[in-house]
Amino acid sequence: MSHKVNADLCIGCGACASLCPEGFQINSQGKAEAIGNPSPEAVQDAIDSCPVAAITTD
Repeated sequence: MSHKVNADLCIGCGACASLCPEGFQINSQGKAEAIGNPSPEAVQDAIDSCPVAAITTD
């Protein structure tokens, strides 16, 4: 499963990176970006925590 962050929606709260550091990091623009190959469960936790629904999977 691949995961993505819509940078236009992301507000940079950092919830995803805190819950799933193996799958998300905050970049130099203060937005989250998808990294690595985290477990589907960890990605789902990040999706559930995102206040603006900026994280998707395919």
